[in-house]
Amino acid sequence: MLASIVIRTLNEASYLDDLLTMIARQQAADLQHEVVLIDSGSTDGTVEIARHHGCRITTIAKEEFSFGRSLNRGCDFARGEILVFISGHCIPVDEHWLQRLCQPLIEGRADYTYGRQVGDDDSYFSERRIFAKYFPETSAVPQDGFFCNNANSAIARAAWARHRFDEELTGLEDMALAKQIVAAGGKVGYVAEAPVFHHHNESWASVRRRFEREALALQTIMPEVQISRLDMIRYILTSVWMDLRSARKNHNLRGHWRNILRYRIAQYTGSYAGNHGHRRLSQSRKERFFYPSVNESDADNAWLKPHRRPAPYEGQQPAGER
Repeated sequence: MLASIVIRTLNEASYLDDLLTMIARQQAADLQHEVVLIDSGSTDGTVEIARHHGCRITTIAKEEFSFGRSLNRGCDFARGEILVFISGHCIPVDEHWLQRLCQPLIEGRADYTYGRQVGDDDSYFSERRIFAKYFPETSAVPQDGFFCNNANSAIARAAWARHRFDEELTGLEDMALAKQIVAAGGKVGYVAEAPVFHHHNESWASVRRRFEREALALQTIMPEVQISRLDMIRYILTSVWMDLRSARKNHNLRGHWRNILRYRIAQYTGSYAGNHGHRRLSQSRKERFFYPSVNESDADNAWLKPHRRPAPYEGQQPAGER
């Protein structure tokens, strides 16, 4: 069975070589794989790195770009029976990522899967807390609901072809497609055993825009979701307090408190801007979607401690030196 690993790129040179090196090291007995790059105008050597690794490359013009349209074109260009999506700034944690992510699809237990995401030392502390909330240590195949994330996911080609990604959304095309799959009787699964390191390295303005863009898309997917100004202030204060407490427990307070404050302000002001103006959501559902933590154990999550991402060549001789 062929898996097509589709990578959507725009100036991803910082991590792409490491990502493609780890993809080449995958041990997947049930799968062959190809790597498809869909690039939207990189100028930093991204395409040259992909060529060096033997990727199949296609492009989309910036003026045509949307997250869903880019992935649809990448999937059309791909040849695999399974379509795997990974961000150009994500790197698999180990050599078993591909097999584990695709296994529920191979066995017919899910139509769409997504894997765990974690940060390392260069990730904002608050973002690592978000990863701990939405990508827990325990798998759920199938899961309840339609949450999904294309930074680390896989879908059966047949399931994608029946619905395809919404090309008009400003983000969250993964959740929109997962919602359609579930509504049609399909299954979405979360695979904690297929983790990736996720690097954002964003400016504060970029963090705010990302949350605003995703909240805007959420209006189409879940139009009942809304937060008020009071909610926004409460979420900022509560999440900052919980992050500070977690950082203190993990001996990271001194180095993170400023970034914690700035990140949570950017997150919730962006979310408010994107979500403002729609019907009020029930308090319980609103808390579940926007609240900064799901349980007290988040403060003790091992992935919140400093965690160095190993170099992709660590433990083996680089190919160029063999």
